[in-house]
Amino acid sequence: MTPPTFADPAAYERYVGRWSRSVAPEFLAWLGVPAHRRWLDVGCGTGALTETVLALSDPEAVTGVDPSASFVADAAARVTDPRAGFRVGDARALPLADSTVDAVVSALVLNFVPEPAVAVAEFARVTRPGGLAAAYVWDYAQGMGLIRHFWDAAVLLDPAAAELDEGRRMPVCAPDPLRALWTDAGFTEVRTEALVIQTPFADFADYWEPFLGGQGPAPGYVRSLGDVHRSRLRDLLASRLPVGPDGTIPLTARAWAVRGRR
Repeated sequence: MTPPTFADPAAYERYVGRWSRSVAPEFLAWLGVPAHRRWLDVGCGTGALTETVLALSDPEAVTGVDPSASFVADAAARVTDPRAGFRVGDARALPLADSTVDAVVSALVLNFVPEPAVAVAEFARVTRPGGLAAAYVWDYAQGMGLIRHFWDAAVLLDPAAAELDEGRRMPVCAPDPLRALWTDAGFTEVRTEALVIQTPFADFADYWEPFLGGQGPAPGYVRSLGDVHRSRLRDLLASRLPVGPDGTIPLTARAWAVRGRR
């Protein structure tokens, strides 16, 4: 399996980054971290969660870490609050000293880390005693409507596409595996929660065109197709998606969140 591409911040934002921004406030409200704490945003991407922490949680400081230099540059340009800083780094070897942050958070990243248990152990290492580590991931198997509709249609035309479906090959995206990762890393008071948001699309073009950007497994698959197959997939999706009286496509997305105390 070829690793998904994450190198174009604008294309990523249009595909799923915009929906991460909708989940982040619910996630932070569930965490309830007090003001004036030091935060680490692992897999910060374009800075959606960091921006929300700055806006809603009154942190002392937030450090964003991401393996993509282009995403780090985009986040640094987007987030100008002096309390925020961004660094290139790997979730499995965080560029921070032991016990240096009060809250470690990670949005929509853990399922893409080759060794998620190693990453969660790193979360524990850098979290201060009594601090909190938490993450959320899309429920690709059942609750992430925009991607679930895509793969269901893709597999009808190409059964081999099932091997790329995040819902089948990313088992960490469910409450029990997330809870086990946190418990095995030594966290206590481990809890999981479903976070559900509305993901309405203005029309079919608003839904389909982000899949042409190549950012992530499904867009990467679309990019690999020939013109005829791509057109067949587009037309099949257009015939299967729910459409409101005004032409909008009313979908929802569920993320599974986990948190634990060090």
